[in-house]
Amino acid sequence: MTTQKKTTIGGQAIIEGIVMKGPKKTCTVVRKAGGELVVKEEDAHQPSALWKKPIFRGAYGLFMALKDGIQAINYSASFFEDEEADVPPSKFELWVEKKFGSEGLDKFILGISTVIGIALPVALFLLLPSFLGGFVPKSWGVLARNVLEGVVRVIIFLLFMWSVSHMKDIRRTFEYHGAEHKTIFCYEAGEELTVENVRRQKKYHPRCGTSFMFVLIIIATIVSSIVFSIIDITNPFLRMLAHLILLPLVVGISYEFNRYAGRSESLISRALRWPGLMIQHLTVFEPDDSMIEVAITGMKAVIPDDGSDNW
Repeated sequence: MTTQKKTTIGGQAIIEGIVMKGPKKTCTVVRKAGGELVVKEEDAHQPSALWKKPIFRGAYGLFMALKDGIQAINYSASFFEDEEADVPPSKFELWVEKKFGSEGLDKFILGISTVIGIALPVALFLLLPSFLGGFVPKSWGVLARNVLEGVVRVIIFLLFMWSVSHMKDIRRTFEYHGAEHKTIFCYEAGEELTVENVRRQKKYHPRCGTSFMFVLIIIATIVSSIVFSIIDITNPFLRMLAHLILLPLVVGISYEFNRYAGRSESLISRALRWPGLMIQHLTVFEPDDSMIEVAITGMKAVIPDDGSDNW
């Protein structure tokens, strides 16, 4: 199972399905309750020249990944809404539908869920620890405050991942996550994309989004430690604002770090990505054959014929 190439193709596990993203196409595959596969192919986003430059491409990539990911989850959820069919709409939903129509209601709900989906991880993993760090006594010093803030950030992240991994429905999504990783490994190894070949692959991938989130948390702690050692900001609300201003830079640095760690097989690179691989034990589980079939279907649809996916 020696990797012969590294690909920029990545994926995301959704409700009973997987989204595969290649350089030219994006493919969403959902397995309906009856076993039928629903396949939706779209052209991939093509950012402008500015958003392809180092640092900038990381911020753009994360924002688009969050936005597209939430939309894909909502899309997959639409195939499993029978249990909610008998629940009457709220007065607010009726008002929005009357004002803007059913299509407007759908866009409104999607917009709200997108905003919440982007704001929640930022608030939980970045702003909350920063807010708490603002209450650390000045006598403790800048370094102690920043280190404590970083420790709180990591603890919140690990507790969140551990708790959701024990939810039945989320666990199935994490099994699809494993199918995505195994399929990408199989493609990178140059083997035919069959269930048997994919099944033999590893499930923890060095270029996983979970690893990226963990790296982002560590980079955020390092960047804030440097900035706050120069400008000592102790007010909790000002610290939160400073973290928001620094977020694009933090994301950009984290992305470039992941690109390096994912490309290189040096001892240093393997050591740097080891923590992220360990975190994947909470978010990546062994898939069944039906999940692997979903991943293979999505993967085949986005593989370019010109090698433009080379890492």
